[in-house]
Amino acid sequence: MTIAPERPTTAPAVPASRRPSTGRLVDEFELGLDAPICLTWELTYACNLECAHCLSSSGRRDPRELTTEQCKAVIDELQRMQVFYVNIGGGEPTIRPDFWELLQYAVDHQVGVKFSTNGVRLNPERARFLASTDYVDVQISLDGATAEVNDYVRGPGSYDTAITALKNLQEAGFKDAKISVVCTRQNIGQLDEFKALADTYGATLRLTRLRPSGRGADVWDELHPLPEQQRELYDWLMSHGENVLTGDSFFHLAAFGEALPGLNLCGAGRVVCLIDPIGDVYACPFAIHDEFLAGNLLADGGFKQVWQQSELFQELRSPQTGGACSSCQFFDTCRGGCMAAKFFTGLPLDGPDPECVQGYGESALAGDRSIPAASQDHSKKNPTRNAPVMLSIGRRPDDLSSALTPRAAPVSACAESPLAGFDPAESSGGCASGACGC
Repeated sequence: MTIAPERPTTAPAVPASRRPSTGRLVDEFELGLDAPICLTWELTYACNLECAHCLSSSGRRDPRELTTEQCKAVIDELQRMQVFYVNIGGGEPTIRPDFWELLQYAVDHQVGVKFSTNGVRLNPERARFLASTDYVDVQISLDGATAEVNDYVRGPGSYDTAITALKNLQEAGFKDAKISVVCTRQNIGQLDEFKALADTYGATLRLTRLRPSGRGADVWDELHPLPEQQRELYDWLMSHGENVLTGDSFFHLAAFGEALPGLNLCGAGRVVCLIDPIGDVYACPFAIHDEFLAGNLLADGGFKQVWQQSELFQELRSPQTGGACSSCQFFDTCRGGCMAAKFFTGLPLDGPDPECVQGYGESALAGDRSIPAASQDHSKKNPTRNAPVMLSIGRRPDDLSSALTPRAAPVSACAESPLAGFDPAESSGGCASGACGC
């Protein structure tokens, strides 16, 4: 079910006297709006998987998670601010016992929901519920068009879980699910196969960029597409872009010549932001780091106060100089690339994107730089047999102690398998113990 705005356009955050008169939406959005068009909300850091490139380093639940009532209060505020929809993620959001209650509450209060899931709890009954619910969209995460490629980064069995969820949605009559793919060095050659998969299940393909944040920082050198693959991706998107979603992931590719369809702009703090499980608000969904923390919605004034008044957001909405990139002929289209990608690779925010297709990023990466330390890590403390293949290479199957970081042995069924105790015939699904990912 495709979510489309049904309410008045969100008002500008900057007075009309300071706003551009070009008529281009990209110029209007750059100065920010009174409310985000949409936002990402990580409901939990608990996850049954431990994907190698997880940007939020998810795995373990934070005991300070917002309560059900606090989450409903946030939804009430988003309704008052006329936010069109929320991208709910995690972690694995369906692990939260109140997930379905919160989804229904959001829909009942005219806040659309697009949630991302690995599919572990999308059994036939849940799929039928979603098919009967308006204003809800579902994204199934799949990072390989084959199990070999997908499970390399997402873990054994995760491909089959995702495909089963897509089948359940299709058989339930759910229209236009999304297949969400993080583009990596290993799957760029599978773009046509991804599109075929989407067509098979009546879904829409959504491609996103790999960011070097969270655990992704540890594997970025191995996973991020090579320069020639960036060109391959660009050419493919130019041919298929009208039927493929990309969000604001690939505006750095515009420096090849022609801008891609969609919004070619970093929307961080301008039209989007992120709320984490404890209510902290970050400018960028791909930069969960103290450097981009704008405030907490539990403070006086709530989320609205953070969005409209935080110093960080005001700074991001100020006219940007472009720094070293401003002299490049492609600056107006690529806008210097991704803020998160630059920050987590130790490059200056007003410098070139590390994957600059004109080659300036390579030069910058070769210079002196300081990689920022992670602000938080919710990864599971114990190694599991669900660890992605790329993190398991070199281990003996019977010797988990040879993991990249020595740790204790698994202590629970859900630490052993992402599908421990899962019965597709049961509506609750997931870990039989209820402790999956927590």
